[in-house]
Amino acid sequence: MASVTLKNIEKHFGEVYAVDSLSIEVAQGEFFSLLGPSGCGKTTTLRIVAGFEEPDGGEIYFGEKKVTHFKPQQRNVGMVFQNYALFPHMTVGENVAFGLQARKVEKADMPDKISGALQLVDLAGYENRPVNALSGGQQQRVALARALVIEPDILLLDEPLSNLDAKLRVETREQIRSLQQRLGITTFYVTHDQEEALSQSDRMAVLIRGKCVQVGSPREVYRNPATREVMAFLGKANFLPAQVESTADDYTTVRFSETWKLTVSASNVAISAGAVIGFRPHDVLIGNELGNIESPKAVIQDVIYTGAYEELVLQHGAHRFVAQRPTSVQNGMLRKGDEIPFALPDGAARFFA
Repeated sequence: MASVTLKNIEKHFGEVYAVDSLSIEVAQGEFFSLLGPSGCGKTTTLRIVAGFEEPDGGEIYFGEKKVTHFKPQQRNVGMVFQNYALFPHMTVGENVAFGLQARKVEKADMPDKISGALQLVDLAGYENRPVNALSGGQQQRVALARALVIEPDILLLDEPLSNLDAKLRVETREQIRSLQQRLGITTFYVTHDQEEALSQSDRMAVLIRGKCVQVGSPREVYRNPATREVMAFLGKANFLPAQVESTADDYTTVRFSETWKLTVSASNVAISAGAVIGFRPHDVLIGNELGNIESPKAVIQDVIYTGAYEELVLQHGAHRFVAQRPTSVQNGMLRKGDEIPFALPDGAARFFA
């Protein structure tokens, strides 16, 4: 296994920078996710690590070895593509053997290696099955076995669950994470699905327009987003304009209305400055969750039932925002048009200039 270091990687297509001065260090054995919207440079970065794309600038290291200009076959990486890239006219065993053949592994050694790889992904005995007769989840595991059979130093996964239904995605991502931990293999995982990245990663990088805007553990990035774009991408969020009222030490008080003001973590803010305050719907306290605390009030504009959660669209003066609560929480039957008190707990809101 190997660590991976990317130093100031750049890749442009014409005037468009797909990857812009990207620097990342991934530890040996780490599960590291690249997260971001479509077109942010995730897959291009992965292809650069694999050797399928040549960077226009920067350096790549696997451990202490500089591999910037190495061909894919020189890097010993296993890759699972978004569409799996399986050969439909071949059997499962023949698909898994493809990487071994490319590396000129002795034919006598192949059956044991293929059998071992299929056993890792719970497909033991499938060697002679036609690959086009398998389910989507089974095909995904064949692609994973093909990547693992070469015993790679680094595993690269490019949105491997995007073709699966919701229930199978959850099951398969748990299998991938469990297998990665068992093997201890350094893994890059590309996804635009924030739940996948949050639930699997040791650390993650959020890419926006080719730039890495934040790196950290899932908890760090979710609870302390570096920018408004990061917060917006990582789950549902409300963003409301506010006026800076006072500032002291590392805290700033902002006002939304005559009855609603809030103290947030922010320093060196000009009193005359405007601000945008971001907060998560599930952090909003409503109704009897507040006890006897005196709070501003909002009018319910809509109630949206989603199963485990209920979303309330609230209007306070000129400000409209969403609160979310588990349906198991007893707040009485809330209806459109009701007026309810609300509040944000300390530390729940983020200040963006």
